[in-house]
Amino acid sequence: MRHQTLDQLHTVAEVRKDPAQTAMNRTQRLVRWSELLEREPSRLLTALAGTEYRAPPERDVMRGDGSPISVALADPILRDEGLKDDSYGEAKRFFELTDNQLHEIVCYCHVGETMQSSRAALSVRAAIG
Repeated sequence: MRHQTLDQLHTVAEVRKDPAQTAMNRTQRLVRWSELLEREPSRLLTALAGTEYRAPPERDVMRGDGSPISVALADPILRDEGLKDDSYGEAKRFFELTDNQLHEIVCYCHVGETMQSSRAALSVRAAIG
């Protein structure tokens, strides 16, 4: 018998959550996201441009290929928990973040067009406290 992590099993099989298992809370979801970002600390991620200048409906649909949010969406565990897409609005809802907190994680005004994954992980961890 070969032992594999849940992440490894997700790559070869559909793993369903035990209905008796409780859902992750906000802190657990944010810790999971930060851990995903920390797996490849030097990976360059795309920042979102001008989140603070957009009207809420426009800001909510903002997304970018290779963004910190797309790292979360690529995780089958977070998708199983209810993450639906990699938009700003969905990340705000799912991770229970304020606009200021999510702005610190994804906005280009702090980092330019790209950021290292380790920087995004630090910002996610800061949102926990």
